[in-house]
Amino acid sequence: MAAPEALYESALTSLKLRARGKVRDIYDIDDQHMLIVTTDRLSAFDVILPDPIPGKGRVLTNVSNFWFNKMQHILPNHLTDIPLEQVVPDAAERAQIEGRAIVVKRLQPLPVEAIVRGYLIGSGWKDYQKSGAICCIQLPEGLQQAQQLPEPIYTPSTKAEFGDHDENVSFAQTVTLLGQARAEQVRDASLRLYKEAAAYAKERGIIIADTKFEFGVDDAGTLHLIDEALTPDSSRFWPADQYRTGISPPSFDKQYVRDYLETLDWDKTSPAPALPAEVAEYCAAKYREAELRLTQD
Repeated sequence: MAAPEALYESALTSLKLRARGKVRDIYDIDDQHMLIVTTDRLSAFDVILPDPIPGKGRVLTNVSNFWFNKMQHILPNHLTDIPLEQVVPDAAERAQIEGRAIVVKRLQPLPVEAIVRGYLIGSGWKDYQKSGAICCIQLPEGLQQAQQLPEPIYTPSTKAEFGDHDENVSFAQTVTLLGQARAEQVRDASLRLYKEAAAYAKERGIIIADTKFEFGVDDAGTLHLIDEALTPDSSRFWPADQYRTGISPPSFDKQYVRDYLETLDWDKTSPAPALPAEVAEYCAAKYREAELRLTQD
Protein backbone atom coordinates (compact mmCIF):
# COMPACT_ATOMS: atom_id res chain seq x y z
CA MET A 1 0.00 0.00 0.00
CA ALA A 2 1.36 3.40 -0.96
CA ALA A 3 2.22 5.75 1.88
CA PRO A 4 -0.30 8.59 2.27
CA GLU A 5 0.77 11.95 0.92
CA ALA A 6 2.05 14.21 3.67
CA LEU A 7 0.65 17.65 4.43
CA TYR A 8 3.12 19.86 6.23
CA GLU A 9 1.08 23.05 5.94
CA SER A 10 -2.40 23.73 4.61
CA ALA A 11 -3.00 26.54 2.11
CA LEU A 12 -6.67 27.49 1.92
CA THR A 13 -7.57 30.67 0.07
CA SER A 14 -11.32 30.64 0.67
CA LEU A 15 -11.01 31.11 4.45
CA LYS A 16 -8.93 33.47 6.56
CA LEU A 17 -6.05 31.82 8.41
CA ARG A 18 -6.41 32.53 12.11
CA ALA A 19 -3.34 30.73 13.49
CA ARG A 20 -0.84 27.97 12.91
CA GLY A 21 -0.03 25.88 15.96
CA LYS A 22 2.52 23.13 16.35
CA VAL A 23 0.27 20.69 14.50
CA ARG A 24 -3.02 22.43 13.64
CA ASP A 25 -3.92 25.22 11.24
CA ILE A 26 -7.02 27.18 12.27
CA TYR A 27 -9.23 29.15 9.90
CA ASP A 28 -12.09 31.55 10.64
CA ILE A 29 -15.51 30.64 9.24
CA ASP A 30 -17.83 33.06 11.06
CA ASP A 31 -18.46 34.42 14.56
CA GLN A 32 -19.58 31.02 15.81
CA HIS A 33 -17.37 28.53 13.96
CA MET A 34 -13.79 27.73 12.97
CA LEU A 35 -12.12 25.16 10.74
CA ILE A 36 -9.33 23.10 12.31
CA VAL A 37 -6.94 21.33 9.95
CA THR A 38 -4.66 18.72 11.53
CA THR A 39 -1.45 18.61 9.50
CA ASP A 40 1.32 16.00 9.52
CA ARG A 41 3.69 18.28 11.43
CA LEU A 42 5.28 16.75 14.51
CA SER A 43 6.60 18.62 17.52
CA ALA A 44 9.07 17.18 20.00
CA PHE A 45 10.36 18.97 23.08
CA ASP A 46 8.07 21.87 22.02
CA VAL A 47 9.93 22.30 18.72
CA ILE A 48 8.32 21.65 15.33
CA LEU A 49 10.35 19.17 13.32
CA PRO A 50 11.13 19.97 9.67
CA ASP A 51 9.81 16.65 8.36
CA PRO A 52 6.14 15.57 8.41
CA ILE A 53 4.87 12.15 9.49
CA PRO A 54 2.81 10.99 6.47
CA GLY A 55 -0.87 10.50 7.28
CA LYS A 56 -0.50 11.51 10.92
CA GLY A 57 -3.06 14.32 10.70
CA ARG A 58 -5.76 11.99 9.40
CA VAL A 59 -5.03 9.50 12.18
CA LEU A 60 -5.23 12.21 14.85
CA THR A 61 -8.47 13.55 13.42
CA ASN A 62 -10.10 10.13 13.27
CA VAL A 63 -8.94 9.11 16.75
CA SER A 64 -10.01 12.43 18.29
CA ASN A 65 -13.43 12.30 16.65
CA PHE A 66 -13.85 8.73 17.89
CA TRP A 67 -13.18 9.80 21.50
CA PHE A 68 -15.22 13.01 21.22
CA ASN A 69 -18.23 10.93 20.24
CA LYS A 70 -17.56 8.17 22.75
CA MET A 71 -17.13 10.57 25.68
CA GLN A 72 -19.92 13.05 25.03
CA HIS A 73 -21.93 11.55 27.91
CA ILE A 74 -19.29 13.06 30.22
CA LEU A 75 -19.26 16.55 28.72
CA PRO A 76 -19.88 18.22 25.34
CA ASN A 77 -17.10 18.86 22.83
CA HIS A 78 -16.33 21.37 20.11
CA LEU A 79 -17.53 19.26 17.14
CA THR A 80 -20.40 20.44 14.96
CA ASP A 81 -22.43 18.55 12.35
CA ILE A 82 -21.57 21.09 9.64
CA PRO A 83 -20.06 19.21 6.66
CA LEU A 84 -16.72 20.28 5.23
CA GLU A 85 -18.33 20.75 1.80
CA GLN A 86 -20.42 23.58 3.20
CA VAL A 87 -17.46 25.69 4.34
CA VAL A 88 -14.93 24.70 1.63
CA PRO A 89 -17.12 24.21 -1.45
CA ASP A 90 -14.27 24.10 -3.98
CA ALA A 91 -13.44 20.41 -4.51
CA ALA A 92 -9.80 21.00 -5.47
CA GLU A 93 -9.13 23.09 -2.38
CA ARG A 94 -11.04 20.68 -0.18
CA ALA A 95 -9.03 17.69 -1.40
CA GLN A 96 -5.86 18.75 0.44
CA ILE A 97 -7.64 18.74 3.83
CA GLU A 98 -10.23 15.98 3.45
CA GLY A 99 -10.13 13.55 6.37
CA ARG A 100 -8.09 15.96 8.47
CA ALA A 101 -10.39 18.99 8.82
CA ILE A 102 -13.31 19.57 11.19
CA VAL A 103 -15.77 22.41 11.65
CA VAL A 104 -15.89 23.32 15.34
CA LYS A 105 -17.68 25.71 17.66
CA ARG A 106 -15.77 28.87 18.47
CA LEU A 107 -15.18 28.62 22.24
CA GLN A 108 -13.09 30.45 24.81
CA PRO A 109 -10.13 28.18 25.64
CA LEU A 110 -9.09 27.85 29.28
CA PRO A 111 -5.44 28.76 30.08
CA VAL A 112 -4.67 25.34 31.56
CA GLU A 113 -3.56 22.03 30.08
CA ALA A 114 -5.21 19.23 32.00
CA ILE A 115 -2.73 16.38 32.34
CA VAL A 116 -3.66 13.04 33.90
CA ARG A 117 -1.01 10.48 34.76
CA GLY A 118 -1.80 6.84 35.41
CA TYR A 119 1.79 5.58 35.29
CA LEU A 120 5.15 6.89 36.46
CA ILE A 121 7.03 7.91 33.32
CA GLY A 122 8.53 10.88 31.49
CA SER A 123 8.95 14.14 33.40
CA GLY A 124 6.85 12.66 36.21
CA TRP A 125 9.40 9.90 36.73
CA LYS A 126 12.22 12.46 36.77
CA ASP A 127 10.38 14.58 39.36
CA TYR A 128 9.62 11.54 41.49
CA GLN A 129 13.28 10.52 41.53
CA LYS A 130 14.23 13.98 42.80
CA SER A 131 11.47 14.65 45.30
CA GLY A 132 9.18 11.64 45.68
CA ALA A 133 6.37 13.80 44.29
CA ILE A 134 4.87 15.03 41.02
CA CYS A 135 3.50 18.58 40.93
CA CYS A 136 3.35 18.73 44.74
CA ILE A 137 1.48 15.39 44.90
CA GLN A 138 3.42 13.10 47.25
CA LEU A 139 3.64 9.49 46.04
CA PRO A 140 4.51 6.25 47.87
CA GLU A 141 8.19 5.42 48.24
CA GLY A 142 9.88 2.75 46.15
CA LEU A 143 7.93 3.07 42.92
CA GLN A 144 9.67 1.93 39.73
CA GLN A 145 9.83 3.57 36.32
CA ALA A 146 6.62 2.95 34.34
CA GLN A 147 4.83 1.56 37.41
CA GLN A 148 1.09 2.08 37.58
CA LEU A 149 0.16 4.66 40.19
CA PRO A 150 -2.22 3.68 43.01
CA GLU A 151 -4.73 6.10 41.48
CA PRO A 152 -4.47 8.38 38.42
CA ILE A 153 -3.32 11.88 39.37
CA TYR A 154 -4.16 15.27 37.89
CA THR A 155 -1.05 17.37 37.21
CA PRO A 156 -2.01 20.51 35.27
CA SER A 157 0.28 22.87 33.42
CA THR A 158 -0.02 26.37 32.06
CA LYS A 159 -0.37 26.80 28.30
CA ALA A 160 2.85 28.38 27.08
CA GLU A 161 3.15 30.95 24.35
CA PHE A 162 4.21 29.50 21.00
CA GLY A 163 7.85 28.41 21.20
CA ASP A 164 7.96 28.36 24.99
CA HIS A 165 7.68 25.35 27.29
CA ASP A 166 4.56 24.54 29.28
CA GLU A 167 5.05 24.89 33.02
CA ASN A 168 3.69 22.41 35.56
CA VAL A 169 1.57 24.07 38.23
CA SER A 170 -0.23 22.98 41.38
CA PHE A 171 -3.98 22.55 41.56
CA ALA A 172 -4.07 25.63 43.82
CA GLN A 173 -2.56 27.69 41.01
CA THR A 174 -5.31 26.55 38.65
CA VAL A 175 -7.84 27.76 41.22
CA THR A 176 -6.22 31.20 40.96
CA LEU A 177 -6.47 31.04 37.16
CA LEU A 178 -9.95 29.56 36.82
CA GLY A 179 -11.75 29.94 40.14
CA GLN A 180 -12.50 27.14 42.59
CA ALA A 181 -15.60 25.68 40.93
CA ARG A 182 -14.18 25.70 37.39
CA ALA A 183 -10.82 24.28 38.51
CA GLU A 184 -12.58 21.41 40.29
CA GLN A 185 -14.81 20.81 37.27
CA VAL A 186 -11.79 20.59 34.93
CA ARG A 187 -9.93 18.27 37.31
CA ASP A 188 -12.89 15.95 37.86
CA ALA A 189 -13.79 15.80 34.16
CA SER A 190 -10.17 15.06 33.24
CA LEU A 191 -9.89 12.19 35.70
CA ARG A 192 -13.19 10.69 34.59
CA LEU A 193 -12.29 10.97 30.90
CA TYR A 194 -8.93 9.31 31.52
CA LYS A 195 -10.31 6.47 33.62
CA GLU A 196 -13.03 5.57 31.13
CA ALA A 197 -10.69 5.82 28.14
CA ALA A 198 -7.94 3.82 29.86
CA ALA A 199 -10.36 0.99 30.68
CA TYR A 200 -11.60 0.88 27.07
CA ALA A 201 -8.09 1.02 25.57
CA LYS A 202 -6.83 -1.73 27.89
CA GLU A 203 -9.43 -4.05 26.35
CA ARG A 204 -7.88 -3.21 22.95
CA GLY A 205 -4.33 -4.00 24.11
CA ILE A 206 -3.25 -0.39 24.72
CA ILE A 207 -2.19 1.12 28.03
CA ILE A 208 -2.78 4.88 28.19
CA ALA A 209 0.05 5.88 30.50
CA ASP A 210 -0.86 9.56 30.57
CA THR A 211 -2.73 12.10 28.51
CA LYS A 212 -3.46 15.80 28.11
CA PHE A 213 -6.85 17.46 27.67
CA GLU A 214 -7.80 21.00 26.75
CA PHE A 215 -11.09 22.67 27.55
CA GLY A 216 -13.07 25.70 26.44
CA VAL A 217 -16.32 27.38 27.48
CA ASP A 218 -19.21 28.76 25.46
CA ASP A 219 -21.07 32.01 26.09
CA ALA A 220 -23.26 30.25 28.66
CA GLY A 221 -20.19 29.06 30.57
CA THR A 222 -20.65 25.40 29.62
CA LEU A 223 -17.41 23.41 29.71
CA HIS A 224 -16.42 21.68 26.45
CA LEU A 225 -13.63 19.29 25.49
CA ILE A 226 -11.65 20.90 22.66
CA ASP A 227 -8.47 20.57 20.55
CA GLU A 228 -7.73 16.82 20.42
CA ALA A 229 -8.57 13.91 22.67
CA LEU A 230 -6.60 10.82 23.66
CA THR A 231 -4.43 10.65 20.54
CA PRO A 232 -0.87 9.38 20.08
CA ASP A 233 0.18 13.05 20.08
CA SER A 234 -1.51 14.00 23.35
CA SER A 235 -0.94 10.70 25.18
CA ARG A 236 1.54 7.94 25.87
CA PHE A 237 0.20 4.70 24.41
CA TRP A 238 1.96 1.45 25.33
CA PRO A 239 1.31 -2.05 23.94
CA ALA A 240 -0.09 -3.96 26.92
CA ASP A 241 1.62 -7.21 25.90
CA GLN A 242 5.08 -5.57 26.04
CA TYR A 243 4.59 -3.59 29.25
CA ARG A 244 6.82 -4.10 32.26
CA THR A 245 8.18 -1.87 35.00
CA GLY A 246 11.76 -0.64 35.29
CA ILE A 247 12.03 0.50 31.65
CA SER A 248 10.44 3.04 29.35
CA PRO A 249 8.11 0.71 27.43
CA PRO A 250 7.83 0.72 23.63
CA SER A 251 5.01 2.94 22.45
CA PHE A 252 2.47 3.78 19.76
CA ASP A 253 3.16 7.49 20.04
CA LYS A 254 5.94 9.95 19.22
CA GLN A 255 8.18 8.63 21.99
CA TYR A 256 10.03 6.69 19.28
CA VAL A 257 10.94 10.00 17.61
CA ARG A 258 11.87 11.57 20.98
CA ASP A 259 14.16 8.61 21.70
CA TYR A 260 15.85 9.04 18.32
CA LEU A 261 16.35 12.77 18.90
CA GLU A 262 17.87 12.06 22.33
CA THR A 263 20.70 10.20 20.56
CA LEU A 264 21.68 13.36 18.64
CA ASP A 265 23.81 16.30 19.64
CA TRP A 266 20.84 18.68 19.66
CA ASP A 267 20.03 21.23 22.35
CA LYS A 268 16.24 20.92 21.88
CA THR A 269 15.87 24.42 20.51
CA SER A 270 14.81 25.47 17.01
CA PRO A 271 15.78 24.55 14.36
CA ALA A 272 15.23 20.85 14.89
CA PRO A 273 17.27 18.27 12.99
CA ALA A 274 15.86 16.42 9.99
CA LEU A 275 14.31 13.00 10.53
CA PRO A 276 15.57 10.02 8.53
CA ALA A 277 12.82 8.62 6.30
CA GLU A 278 12.81 5.32 8.16
CA VAL A 279 12.18 7.06 11.50
CA ALA A 280 9.24 9.02 10.06
CA GLU A 281 7.81 5.90 8.42
CA TYR A 282 8.09 3.80 11.58
CA CYS A 283 6.37 6.54 13.59
CA ALA A 284 3.58 6.77 11.00
CA ALA A 285 3.05 3.00 11.16
CA LYS A 286 2.76 3.11 14.95
CA TYR A 287 0.16 5.89 14.78
CA ARG A 288 -1.89 3.86 12.27
CA GLU A 289 -1.69 0.74 14.45
CA ALA A 290 -2.98 2.65 17.47
CA GLU A 291 -5.85 4.04 15.37
CA LEU A 292 -6.86 0.60 14.16
CA ARG A 293 -6.75 -0.96 17.62
CA LEU A 294 -8.86 1.78 19.16
CA THR A 295 -11.43 2.48 16.46
CA GLN A 296 -12.02 -0.80 14.61
CA ASP A 297 -14.76 -3.15 15.81
